[in-house]
Amino acid sequence: MGGFGSIIAKLFGSKSDRDQKALRPIVDESNALKAELEALSHDELRARAQALRAEVRGAIADEQKEITEIKERLDREVLTLPERQKLFERIDTLKESIGKNVEEALAKAEALAFAIVRETARRFAENETITVTATDFDRQLAGEGKDFLHIEGDKAIYQNHWKAGGNEIVWDMVHYDVQLMGGAVLHSGKIAEMSTGEGKTLVATLPVFLNALPGLGVHIVTVNDYLSKRDSEWMGPLYEFHGLSVDCIDKHEPNSEARRKAYQADITFGTNSEFGFDYLRDNMAFSADGLVQREHNYAIVDEVDSVLIDDARTPLIISGPTPKGDDQMFEEFLPHVERLVDAQQKLVTSLFTDAKRLISEGKEKEGGEQLLRVFKGLPKYKPLIKYESEEGIKNLRVKTENFYMQENNKRMPEITDQLYFVIDEKLNSVDLTEKGIDLISQRVSDPQFFILPDVASAIADIEHGDDSADMKERKKEEVLRQYSDKAERLHTVQQLLRAYTMFERDVEYVVTDNAVQIVDEQTGRVLEGRRYSEGLHQAIEAKEHVKIEAATQTFATVTLQNYFRMYRKLAGMTGTAETEAGEFWSIYKLDVVVIPTNRPVIRKDEEDRVYKTVREKYNAVIEEIEKLVKEGRPVLVGTTSVEISELLSRMLKLRRIPHNVLNAKQHQKEAQVVAEAGRKGQVTIATNMAGRGTDIKLTPEVREAGGLAIIGTERHESRRVDRQLRGRSGRQGDPGSSVFFVSLEDNLMRLFGSSRIISIMDKMGVEDGEVIQHPWISKSIERAQKRMETNNFGIRKRLLEYDDVMNLQRERIYDRRRHALFGEKMEEDIAEMVESTCEMMTEDFADSNDWDGFKDSVLYNFSMEPTISQDAFGHASKSELFEMLKKMVWERYELRMDTIAKRALPVFQKVLDTHGDRYTDVVTPISDGKRVLQIPINLRRAIDSNGRELSKGIARTILLLAIDEHWQQHLLAMDELKQSVQNASYEQKDPLLIYKFEGYQLFEKMISELNRDILRTLLKAHIPIDEEESVQDASAQKAPKRPAQKLQTGRGDTSGNRQQQAQPQQAQPQPNQPIVNREPKVGRNDPCPCGSGKKYKNCHGKLGNA
Repeated sequence: MGGFGSIIAKLFGSKSDRDQKALRPIVDESNALKAELEALSHDELRARAQALRAEVRGAIADEQKEITEIKERLDREVLTLPERQKLFERIDTLKESIGKNVEEALAKAEALAFAIVRETARRFAENETITVTATDFDRQLAGEGKDFLHIEGDKAIYQNHWKAGGNEIVWDMVHYDVQLMGGAVLHSGKIAEMSTGEGKTLVATLPVFLNALPGLGVHIVTVNDYLSKRDSEWMGPLYEFHGLSVDCIDKHEPNSEARRKAYQADITFGTNSEFGFDYLRDNMAFSADGLVQREHNYAIVDEVDSVLIDDARTPLIISGPTPKGDDQMFEEFLPHVERLVDAQQKLVTSLFTDAKRLISEGKEKEGGEQLLRVFKGLPKYKPLIKYESEEGIKNLRVKTENFYMQENNKRMPEITDQLYFVIDEKLNSVDLTEKGIDLISQRVSDPQFFILPDVASAIADIEHGDDSADMKERKKEEVLRQYSDKAERLHTVQQLLRAYTMFERDVEYVVTDNAVQIVDEQTGRVLEGRRYSEGLHQAIEAKEHVKIEAATQTFATVTLQNYFRMYRKLAGMTGTAETEAGEFWSIYKLDVVVIPTNRPVIRKDEEDRVYKTVREKYNAVIEEIEKLVKEGRPVLVGTTSVEISELLSRMLKLRRIPHNVLNAKQHQKEAQVVAEAGRKGQVTIATNMAGRGTDIKLTPEVREAGGLAIIGTERHESRRVDRQLRGRSGRQGDPGSSVFFVSLEDNLMRLFGSSRIISIMDKMGVEDGEVIQHPWISKSIERAQKRMETNNFGIRKRLLEYDDVMNLQRERIYDRRRHALFGEKMEEDIAEMVESTCEMMTEDFADSNDWDGFKDSVLYNFSMEPTISQDAFGHASKSELFEMLKKMVWERYELRMDTIAKRALPVFQKVLDTHGDRYTDVVTPISDGKRVLQIPINLRRAIDSNGRELSKGIARTILLLAIDEHWQQHLLAMDELKQSVQNASYEQKDPLLIYKFEGYQLFEKMISELNRDILRTLLKAHIPIDEEESVQDASAQKAPKRPAQKLQTGRGDTSGNRQQQAQPQQAQPQPNQPIVNREPKVGRNDPCPCGSGKKYKNCHGKLGNA
């Protein structure tokens, strides 16, 4: 904090002080209830919780009842469109009222709810068993085989030990006051930053219990399925003791009845990916019964910075096969790119030699220019990195670069024209130069093979030509085809170049089992199922000579940012959110509140140790490890890549220092390595995998020796990751230390390191192997990290801006889809389609007197002859023509549905009279003259509604099929648009603005075509046959859906313009123990555990098999 900031903090207090002061009343109020609750019996405590639950639910009971009554009326009565619209508006008002009333009721209940949870935790910690009067819910839990509960007569006996994540745990936790503060922050819809070891999982039990009371659903979101399953089992009994149901979606298959039941639970655990994928799957369902999620009420995101920042860079995608999936050019152009890379490497070597010679001769201007060319050609060229560690060299290159970057890089081509391609590490881009294009064009006969044509000029030339209109159209199509082909070639070459020059094996990815797997830069873990998009993954596969997977087509996609912004209230918890507070507020409107630790942190955090070269730094690291091992302290060495962890391992082996290695290649050994990491003299080398979620336990002997020592071998580009690594030491008052070793050759220092650091080291005449350690240096490094974070935030914000365009379209389409699924606002949507189409026709033909054109348009749009006379058409004003058209089409629609109902009802009645006990649901064939659709319908409801249920079923099926078909094609068009607009940057235009404008036009065009397609089908719908045999048992029919085995879930890349491939998402238990079946086996003829006295097969065993 600067000097002025310090003065302000002293006068008015820091934000943290103000936050803690605001939280103190809820802690005091909850503590005041402690004695009262301790005096209650176990049954009385449960009764108090149930009374509180009833009170909260009562606050919204009237609104919920009225909504139910309105929906029943809408379903039962024949109402006009204005009457229906008024009722839907009333429902919306009631839902808003429910949200407001819930928060008011929860605010009143907060202190008592927190006190009840803490008292429950205390009783579980102090008693091996808790005996209470058994309720039906207790018996249900026992019948499900819960291992913490058994029934004896009319008593339910809860134990304080059970299995969680495959391990037996004994409950021994009671909430501290600071944890009550954290709970209050989470309830208020903010982010609680709590230091490592402060019990975030326990803190969450407070707001989860409170917000589960209304029965609207609470979601606890974790970073992997191991944690979601473990935490649901670990914390579950605390909630279930008070009658709240708990489930975990990751325990059940997608689209299953069990997963649907999990979402109906009061409290639902799951991973961020599965919550998002279920949202996408629900919006691909063909019946309301196929939906699993309910409305998004309240969510707490664990490790919120990982989920909402790191994972949010990659959109969730459900994809399927595309007709040209195997039609790719990566192998075709691989030799061209290898030749290009080889030529650049030879050129850079020559330029580097010239640069050193010129500088040694005192010709700094010419030498600096050559040095800049080397940097632009291969910024990771190791001889360059080493040379720039010498005094004054990097400053010379930076000064030269600043000179040529003046006036918007006006003179930069003087440097780059000699290269074959130019790399920009900060923008993560590679651009071919004319020299590079000439080189790769030598192997093909056409020198223009890789050069994009000027489409605008070419089309203008065609328009001004003397050819016929038909010939002009063909020439235009040829120009556009050439542009598309060349853009695809250029795109393929650029991705191959990125793969060769910017993505290193064992750093950004690993190759295992003949497959390329991405390593998460934040956690160091292999990202199962994730693939880079935009063809980059295929390019890396081509580079590594492994199987190149086929391309796929996007069926549904959403970013995590837009998914989590759907919740009525969102909260998060982590140990490292403060550094990203600005991003959380900017995107999610989430405030970050820092919670104090229960015990003071006594870990010693040393200033960074800065060396000139990587070699000197690593030698110093090994010497530091050797010293700490002799002191009997365990050492955790954090690295940023697999490659560095293996290098340090080899160096330690030469010194004969025993150690363990934990990285993406050895992640299977994680549980064993972490368990040993806190022992005396144990050395553990780990990538960022060790920085999050690992709990290293120390022995008393180690605490006496000084605790766990943390050694960071490089500053990460994000301060959060460094803080996570530091946080492994000094948990809950343990001693410890941390220090980071940095060199001027590190990526962060090369890209964003201040020139002041370089100049300071030059002026001080730092010798090889000498270290600089000073607070000013550490501050400069932190400023470099802030610049990198700002750069990364810009990338994420850009991704979100692109997805915001899609999100507006997605919400509109998914709203229509849900209206069709539930049938509630379907008539209104059809009326809107009629109105929109009639309005466009009115614009085209009002005052035109083109009767023939009007007739053809009515036939094309509505598949009918106009009932409007030619005379009426000729004399009608614009508004009169619109009203006549709308009335004509709506009457035709109602007549068509009425005709179908009249033909079907006698058949339905006959089927009911003859086979009433046999058929419940039936399917009715409906044809539009081209295809026959099978419409599922409830037989009894169709008859009771006088055929209206059949009309709704017809409209529902037609709408869903048409929406999915048009939306799928639109997604493909938007993917292609996103890729093509990137070329606009060459014309000094903003690709995002073009994407927004053209995306809007594409969407409006799609909506117009969708409306016409639906109306044409509805107005042509008829029953092809009316015999009884046309009605079949619906149980033998299946709702139309895409083949499940062809659908894939996966995640795109930050730069992803087109999702080329997404592998099936394989959930992997992480990080400690495998998930095992913890439920005891109950024999079919054994007594049911619920205490009913019946055999298991005749009680809960029968229910489980139903």
